[in-house]
Amino acid sequence: MDAVFDPWSPQFVANPYPAYAELRARGRAHWFGPTRQWLIPHYEDVSALLRDRRLGRTYTHRFTHEEFGRTPPPAAHEPFHTLNDHGLLDLEAADHTRIRRLVSKAFTPRTVERLAPTVRRLAAELVGGLVARGGGDLLSEVAEPLPVAVIAEMLGIPESDEERRMLRPWSADICGMFELNPSEETARRAVRASLDFSAYLRELIGRRRKSPGEDLISALVGVEELTEQEMISTCVLLLNAGHEATVNTTVNGWWTLLRHEEQLAALRASGSPEMLSTAVEEILRYDTPLQMFERWVLDDIEVGDVRIPRGSEVALLFGSANRDPARFEDPDTLDLTRAENPHVTFGAGIHYCLGAPLARLELTTLFAELLRQAPTLRLAAEPRWNPGYVIRGVPELQVQL
Repeated sequence: MDAVFDPWSPQFVANPYPAYAELRARGRAHWFGPTRQWLIPHYEDVSALLRDRRLGRTYTHRFTHEEFGRTPPPAAHEPFHTLNDHGLLDLEAADHTRIRRLVSKAFTPRTVERLAPTVRRLAAELVGGLVARGGGDLLSEVAEPLPVAVIAEMLGIPESDEERRMLRPWSADICGMFELNPSEETARRAVRASLDFSAYLRELIGRRRKSPGEDLISALVGVEELTEQEMISTCVLLLNAGHEATVNTTVNGWWTLLRHEEQLAALRASGSPEMLSTAVEEILRYDTPLQMFERWVLDDIEVGDVRIPRGSEVALLFGSANRDPARFEDPDTLDLTRAENPHVTFGAGIHYCLGAPLARLELTTLFAELLRQAPTLRLAAEPRWNPGYVIRGVPELQVQL
């Protein structure tokens, strides 16, 4: 199995889809020794396990590390785990429900719609700048600044704060720990970013206690059920999750479109908001930025004829599920008019992406502006993939007009 699934190989990261097809053909659950995980490649199983309460993002709400047969993380990594373990993504049961209920008000369709004019203005300005320069790096000049600015605005991080420019680097360093078997150097950077980001947010929360505004941090400050650590962890998660997927979907999506000229020409000619919305969903399916989502097995489960015991970890292969021919017709073909598209890119169950409505708004707005302002956009240089597999993207995408 190691020869098929090789997440540290540049060739595999560049195109994991043939390997996924082989995994699906071989069965429903595969043991992968290097990460001690069960790989789950089929859509039906991935979708079901995302909703299965016998699995969890954590196990510490039910077991100690020793009871679960796991080794506690090194003490030196504690700042990262304190930050990560108090965020929505890694909470279960009552704590997850309590915090999600409080934060979800910021992501209702009505609330997100109120952000639409700001998103449109920022997208128009960023794309306009790229066009005026005759091209450049789509990632750093357009795809990255928009979602970072929107989430910073929602949280209430002032533009005047010097730390605002550190949001993306902090996020990148923290998210490095979500890759498979992260190195000690990766852990060191994540710990430093966790400490620095937490210290800044603690200071900003103190300012909001004294002088509240209309932002999300001010709203959370007034909630008695939240501890300060939960507030900090929630803000970090919202920033990290609120832009990583949008950045990579924008850049990966445009690289995909530029390799499918007929599909791109049809999208440009359409001018239809409905087709654009459908196209964005297909781009999210075709090359999902989050290739894998991990869950702990809290009680014994069976996947097909494979028994997976408590204490195991499963790796739900989103990229494979989204290309499963048992669920999607002709799944390896990009079809921007694909009407039925129940992809798992935003997850499912209680951990379904809270920011999905905002991500869709940002993506459709950015794509619309690029189609409108840059009708001759083309690739200036062939990109290379980042080494990370779980959060899959490129370091830059050079384009020209």
